[in-house]
Amino acid sequence: MTSPGEQMHALVERLYPICRSLTGDGVRATLDIVGEYLPLRVHEVPTGTQVLDWTVPQEWNIRDAYVADATGRRVIDFAASSLHVLGYSVPVSATMPLAELRPHLHTLPDHPEWVPYRTSYYQPDWGFCLAQETLDALPDGDYEVRIDSTLEDGHLTYAEHVIPGRTADEVIVSCHVCHPSLANDNLAGIAVATFLARELAATTPHYTYRFIYAPGTIGAITWLARNQERIDRIKHGLVLACAGDPGRLTYKQSRRGDAEIDRALRHVLRESQRPHRVAEFTPYGYDERQYCSPGFDLGVGSLSRTPYAGYPEYHTSADNPAFVSPEAMADTLAVCREAFALLDRNRRYVNLSPYGEPQLGRRGLYDALGGRSDAKEAQMAMLWVLSLADGDHTLLDIAERSGLSFAVVAAAADALHRAELIKE
Repeated sequence: MTSPGEQMHALVERLYPICRSLTGDGVRATLDIVGEYLPLRVHEVPTGTQVLDWTVPQEWNIRDAYVADATGRRVIDFAASSLHVLGYSVPVSATMPLAELRPHLHTLPDHPEWVPYRTSYYQPDWGFCLAQETLDALPDGDYEVRIDSTLEDGHLTYAEHVIPGRTADEVIVSCHVCHPSLANDNLAGIAVATFLARELAATTPHYTYRFIYAPGTIGAITWLARNQERIDRIKHGLVLACAGDPGRLTYKQSRRGDAEIDRALRHVLRESQRPHRVAEFTPYGYDERQYCSPGFDLGVGSLSRTPYAGYPEYHTSADNPAFVSPEAMADTLAVCREAFALLDRNRRYVNLSPYGEPQLGRRGLYDALGGRSDAKEAQMAMLWVLSLADGDHTLLDIAERSGLSFAVVAAAADALHRAELIKE
């Protein structure tokens, strides 16, 4: 049986060839595949719909595109890679000399063998992306230029998967589905989100979990515009991107900086002793900046490995399935699992015997620790829980104040709850 990491990598490989963009059939094809793993509710929002300060754009679809030389040989071919066409290119059918074509060709001179990813979402344009070494080899002469695309009124597509919890309060997990053949940004995030949802669906979590698969920026803005009535239910959130590269984990905090999700991720990463970095919020990056915009100010952070634009392969053909690994995606998934387990378990308690320290020995609480290598730590955790179980402090507060791990504090709270010394 293949491991979850290998299964996530297989999903990345399957999604990789699809040409995705802000809108269009590539997004739908991606969601169809994810829908084989999870039941999805797919939403179609018409072109022209006002969403906060934005308007849903026209839908873009592409069937074929190429540049062919005088012999008919395709020197640039969309069929070979969806990166070869400037995203949202308008239709073109023409013959032109190389000098006229050159301004529409995009390369990476510093990495001459790589193809860049470029778009022109909100300003009509057309173009091709290619390796610098391919461009250097093109002789002067006339070239046939063909982009068989449509840009017309249609829909913006996004999807949700909801896992009901014991409470209507929600945790959102968001990933973007608008990038074409880029394995780390964004397919690894889609894969980790999908397998996290599958794991959570096998449990009965405390919170309701809502997974959002939407195109970047405009998709998150559209979701927010259409869900303003539920915003007060959202207690925590996480944006997943760049989730499979070999770099160390990076957690970017919410705009608040002290939201419970921020504290949970800091604690999990520190206690796990994984190599990691915690970054301050900036209003640039992925969709955390939409969820954290001041009118909403949600407690939503972002988890990645190497952050956006932090690795040479970012937004190039080198961000391919070989660049991401099953092990890295499995590690990202594990951190998500641990962080959400902490959030789901984090509670406030009240000490039912608050006048003086209750006698733990006669309740068998010390005996229950006999022989444990961490008996001293577990005993201290019980004392800390009893001391701070005043209805104001959460278990995470207690863990941070005591310097103990959340797992040890939660186990102490469970023992004290069974002994009827504390209650939620």
